[in-house]
Amino acid sequence: MSIVSEFKEFISKGNVLDLAVGVIIGAAFGKIVSSLTDDILMPLVGMVGGAPDFSAIHVGPLKVGLFLNAVVGFLILAFIIFLIVKGANTIKKAPVEVAPVAPVDTKDQVLLAEIRDALRAGGRL
Repeated sequence: MSIVSEFKEFISKGNVLDLAVGVIIGAAFGKIVSSLTDDILMPLVGMVGGAPDFSAIHVGPLKVGLFLNAVVGFLILAFIIFLIVKGANTIKKAPVEVAPVAPVDTKDQVLLAEIRDALRAGGRL
C-alpha cells in the first residue's frame, strides 16, 4: 500500500472525523465556558471574597499570580464541565434490562431427555 492510499484510508475512518468534530465543538464550547467564567462567575466571586485577580503576586521573577489565575480558571472550568456531564448522564435513559428467557426445548430434545432419564433410572424403554 502506498503512503497516499494509507493516509486516505486513515482520514476516511470515522474515528478521525469524530475527533475533528469533537475538537471544533470543544473549542467553541471552551469560549462559552471562558465567557461564563470571566464575565459571570469571577465577578460574583469578586463581590463575595474580594478581587479574584492574583496577577499582581510575584515571587522574585516568578509570576505566581498568573499561575494562580490559571489554576482557579481551570478549576472553575472543570467544575462546570463536571456539572454538564453529570446532567447529561442523568438525562440519558438507563438501558432497559431484559430478563433472559429460558430456551424452549424442541420435541427432539424432550424425547432425548426422557430417554436419558429412563436410562439413568435403569428402566426399560
